[in-house]
Amino acid sequence: MPRWKNDDRDDWIDDSGDEDDEVESLQGDDGEPTIACPYCRKQIHEDSQQCPYCERYVSEEDAPAGPKPLWIVIGIALCLYVVYRWIVGR
Repeated sequence: MPRWKNDDRDDWIDDSGDEDDEVESLQGDDGEPTIACPYCRKQIHEDSQQCPYCERYVSEEDAPAGPKPLWIVIGIALCLYVVYRWIVGR
């Protein structure tokens, strides 16, 4: 059970000896270091790009690019239509 150190309530002395257990829990079955998924908080490999449990990407850099915004698609189609009408109208 943890006890107080010198009556200073900000510092703890932990006599439980659980330090080795904590280090082991941060490693996977194969001894590789693990981190907590930022979304589901389950332990995943440190080098994982995607969580195998919640299937979300760990960082935005790893995630694939999303679809183009609708206003860009409409703008490109409108520009192509204007160019087409300009060429055909001559």
